[in-house]
Parts: sequence; C-alpha cells; structure tokens
Amino acid sequence: MNSLTLTGNQLLHGAAAFKLSPLRLKPAPKFSPFTVHMSLQKDAPSVAVVGVTGAVGQEFLSVLSDRNFPYSSIKMLASGRSAGKKFTFEDNQYVVEELTENSFSGVDIALFSAGGGISKKLGPVAAKCGTVVVDNSSAFRMDENVPLVIPEVNPEAMRGIKLGKGAIIANPNCSTIICLMAVTPLHKRAKVLRMVVSTYQAASGAGAAAMEELVQQTREVLEGKPPTCNIFKRQYAFNLFSHNAPVLSNGYNEEEMKLVKETRKIWNDTDIKVTATCIRVPVMRAHAESINLQFANPLDEDTAREILKNAPGVVIIDDRASNHFPTPLEVSNRDDVAVGRIRRDVSQDGNYGLDIFVCGDQIRKGAALNAVQIAELLL
Repeated sequence: MNSLTLTGNQLLHGAAAFKLSPLRLKPAPKFSPFTVHMSLQKDAPSVAVVGVTGAVGQEFLSVLSDRNFPYSSIKMLASGRSAGKKFTFEDNQYVVEELTENSFSGVDIALFSAGGGISKKLGPVAAKCGTVVVDNSSAFRMDENVPLVIPEVNPEAMRGIKLGKGAIIANPNCSTIICLMAVTPLHKRAKVLRMVVSTYQAASGAGAAAMEELVQQTREVLEGKPPTCNIFKRQYAFNLFSHNAPVLSNGYNEEEMKLVKETRKIWNDTDIKVTATCIRVPVMRAHAESINLQFANPLDEDTAREILKNAPGVVIIDDRASNHFPTPLEVSNRDDVAVGRIRRDVSQDGNYGLDIFVCGDQIRKGAALNAVQIAELLL
C-alpha cells in the first residue's frame, strides 16, 4: 500500500513544493514534528474529507491542521482505486475508504472536492444523513436553495444552517473568491456598477495532473523535446491560452460566466454588470486578476487603499517606487489575497473608477481554506 505523511504546511503537492519569501504576507502557522495538536477533541464534530487524494483534498487536511480545526473523528474518502492508501495525519494513521452512499453515517461535516458528478450524486445523500456538506464543485453554486459563501463577504447566507441538520453549502469558484475578497470592501463603500475582470489562471485550477504536466513540459521544452500534452492538448510551458472551459453560445466560456453569475448571487444583486476574460498561464498554483471597477459613488485611490488595508484576508503589495506589486509566487501557500496596482481609472471622469491587480492561492483561499472557513462558521 502507498503511504503519505501529512502534517500542516509540510503537506505539499509535488511541483507545488517550492520555497517562498514571506515579504509582507502573513505566514501560515508552521508545525514541527513535536507540535502538540489540539484538533482531536471528544466533543467536536465528526468530519469527512471527500476526494482526499486530490490536490484540494490534501489541502483540506493542511488547512484543518494549520487552523487547529476541532474534530472528534475524521474520515478519508476517495474513489475505489485510492481505497486502502494510508495517511499519517496529525500523528494518527488513517486508511482511505472507498466513497459510497453509506459513507456519511455519523458524519457532521463533509468537505467535498471530488468533482461535480460525485457531488450531485452523493451531496444530497450526505445531507439526508444529517451531514452539512461544503462542496467545492460547481454542482450546486447556482441552486437558489443552496447558499454560495465567502465567509468574509456574505456569512449571512448561511443563516439557519446548523450542525446535525443536513444541508449543502457551495464554495464559489476560485477566480470568484479571489476577485470578491478584494472588490467587496470597495463595493460596500462605493457600490460597483460594472466590473471588468481579466484572469491569469494557474495550473492548479485543473488539478495535480496539470501541475505535474507543466513541470514535465517545461523540462521537455528546455531539452528540445516535443512537450507531452495530455491535459490541455497543447503546449502549456512558455505559453498562455484561453481558459480550457467549454465555450458557450454567447462566446464566453463557462469559467467566465461563473464570475458573472456567482458575483450576482453572492452580492445579491442581479443588476451588477460583470464581464470577464479568463486565461491559462504557466504558473503553478496561484491565480492573478486584473480588475477594472466603475462605481456609483466616488472613491479615490487613497481611500480605497485604506479600505483594503483593513479588509480581512487581504494584504496590500503596492510599492510604486520599486515597481513591486503582487505576484503568484508571493501568495502561493499563503492565506491572504494580495492587492496592488491600485490606481484611478483615467478613462472615467472623477473618482468613479479604479483599477486593481489581485493575486491569491487558488488551492488555498480559492478552494480549501474558504471551505474550512465555512465549516468554522458552523462551530
């Protein structure tokens, strides 16, 4: 059987294991082999991680450990081909169990990251068992009966959901989370009328296999060999291209329309105008976004900077003198979303427009961290 040891931020994802300078970002907690974990508690909720062997599933475990999330028991669930693998998590050994309809008896919280098909099939089954499902897929995001939640943005959407009473809560798309973490504090002050988003999305958004292929392709291209193209069917290394999501009849792809529809739902504003262009870039695990905003009320860049400085989960990297602004490397393996290039949009009269540049770790805040924060709201 395969064996893997997972301890806090030591949990890495192959190609994602690179060193980072802390710069101005708040470092995530570190655990040494001698750390005393307080997570395992008799009266805490029971937890299941669905899709535990995937990149986001593994990051679920890292975040649970980093934040000392309390649990009385934890189930490791995955497909039949992964059943039997052994994990050491917080000094205890676990065996991966095959995910079935009978997996949720006695489970209080289930963190799902196993794909939309699995979520559609087993999410309602888990909820009927009394489990609160936090789902990372797109399966339920636009269901009017399912809250779509970013804890720093709209925690009120979870009102009425309690442990012991089954429910499904949807985790937004990674690009939406990273965008709205930065834009919502400005929206609350000046009301966004229109938002134009251009994304530069990392390999991690397509899973661990895409990350591994990016590394493989980079090596192959540098060695003068033809690149292996199994995931995107084209060269990814030293290249960029339109996001691989299916293109719809209106010319937008599904990833772009997620930003449109999810923003309207999260802000509870069907009138907000959003347009997006989503691009894959050869970056390992953090997304970047260029965001142009038009406001109903004036908002100058100094006030915007002060608002963002005090926004939870946001850090500013905006040093014009040294041309230092957010980069994917700086936010990889970090919790905070970084914002920079904060400037007045000179194409709009007065202080009714701003441009900002945002970077956030797609696996962490864009997926696992946000889901665990949702679970924390249930405690």
